[in-house]
Amino acid sequence: MNKAIHTDNAPAAIGPYSQAVRWGNTVYVSGQLPIDPATGAFAGEDIAAQTRQSLTNIKNILAAEGLDMSHVVKTTVMLKDIADFAAMNEVYAEFFAAPYPARAAYQVAALPKDARVEIECIAAF
Repeated sequence: MNKAIHTDNAPAAIGPYSQAVRWGNTVYVSGQLPIDPATGAFAGEDIAAQTRQSLTNIKNILAAEGLDMSHVVKTTVMLKDIADFAAMNEVYAEFFAAPYPARAAYQVAALPKDARVEIECIAAF
């Protein structure tokens, strides 16, 4: 049976979906835009600030279920511009330790609210 996960420490869903869903021992976190839940605005305009906020949102959603970033087994990073990959990767490395989760990262045509990055993940415990 699935369970919706919600926290006020991450932005509310902007559509008909949950911030995350737990199914058994797996948590599926929806794509997180770089929105600061305290202000409702992007945490910054550059890729580093936006990546940090997207990952902080994921961290806070996982914490609502008693998990942390060490439980993440897979991420997907969507970038507005693949040229931002190195700067995104530098911030990304601050949130994870070995063994690192599997990851896909690619450029997309556009992201909601014209964000530079959106990140989703799967966590297991």
